Amino acid sequence: MLVPLAVLTVAAVAWLHPWSGDAAVPALPAGTPVDGTVTAVAIGPCGSPGAVRVGEPDPDAPRCLDVEVRITEVPGGAAGSATIAKMQPLEPGSPRFAAGDEVVLSYGGGDPLDGGSYQIKDFQRGVPLLALGALFVLAVLLLGRKRGLAALGSLGLSVAVLVLFVLPAILAGRDPLLVAIAAAGLIMFGTLYLTHGFTARTSVAVLGTLSSLTLIGVLATLFASAAALTGLDSDTTSLIASLGHGVDARGLLLAGVVIGALGVLDDVTVTQASAVWELRRANPALGRRELYTAALRIGRDHVGSAVNTLVLAYAGAALPLLLLSALSDVGPATVLQSQDVAQEVVRTLAGSIGIVAAVPVTTLLAALIAVHDDVPGNHVPGNDVPGNDVPGNAAPGAVGDEGADRAAERVSAPGPPRTG
Repeated sequence: MLVPLAVLTVAAVAWLHPWSGDAAVPALPAGTPVDGTVTAVAIGPCGSPGAVRVGEPDPDAPRCLDVEVRITEVPGGAAGSATIAKMQPLEPGSPRFAAGDEVVLSYGGGDPLDGGSYQIKDFQRGVPLLALGALFVLAVLLLGRKRGLAALGSLGLSVAVLVLFVLPAILAGRDPLLVAIAAAGLIMFGTLYLTHGFTARTSVAVLGTLSSLTLIGVLATLFASAAALTGLDSDTTSLIASLGHGVDARGLLLAGVVIGALGVLDDVTVTQASAVWELRRANPALGRRELYTAALRIGRDHVGSAVNTLVLAYAGAALPLLLLSALSDVGPATVLQSQDVAQEVVRTLAGSIGIVAAVPVTTLLAALIAVHDDVPGNHVPGNDVPGNDVPGNAAPGAVGDEGADRAAERVSAPGPPRTG
């Protein structure tokens, strides 16, 4: 059953991918990035950088930050380095620079030695990000070893699908929801089988994930329509204005719901499938009902933390929005019904319902299939000599014929005569 779905997923990705023959995606106008180092910083009245000021400054005048930046590669092919002066207004949200900071400037053309040709865009963050990434890889490999290496490969696949398929396809005008469904299927098949192997339990996790994703997509579509959510927040509006062609804003919202819930769903379905198989291994005498009941108790504990994880993840991403809503003078009901907050509520609750549903669905599928899966025998190294069976290695509730005969002999054989 999964093979046709995998083939359909690959076909959908091939159909939705913007190949070279498609219309080119317009690029945003951006200056040439130039790396630089802050050499000096001073606070003073706003004006021309480095200008001579006569008299006492007006205490009520706006204050600015004079920044001198040394750039080591001058744009335009000029050799050597240069030091330019920039003036940054001091505002509550403005970044604060200090001597020695590594920054990135945007060169918009003109005289490369004129400070007016540049804008300070951001800090350089390459080194700390690379260090954190290396620490993450090391931690995964130390704990997971081969499985950790497979997990890193799965992570690379997920990032590749997002960068090479999802973003170009949506920018080229494809339906965002269809793109998200195809990408979720590709990530689901690729990461689960790559990480956990081609086994029956992995297939059960895939089926559970697919069922729950379908439920999430249906619920999100229904309630986004019922709540008249347009998906037109500030970022989406800027995207549409930059592209020059229409984008299904509501479809973009639903695509985010599907992709955002996929990671948590993988965790829940894999855990439930593994729980059923481990219970089956520990006690092969358990039937479908016993396996389902025992694994569902594990799932109830897991689902609480999984739902909380999803809610906190969305709340953390929307924290500035929540703070702005808290500052408003209207009641909480009005805040919850606003476009920006309501779409986060739909996103969170639809994903949470899908996670809750994934537990019984995956557990049921696993219980139905695990009872037919062969359980490895309880083998103890060094006990291959006939008759050297170790008590307790048999499956609970199952006694071999030879062991039963020996037990009967021990019971029926007369003991030694009692003395005294």
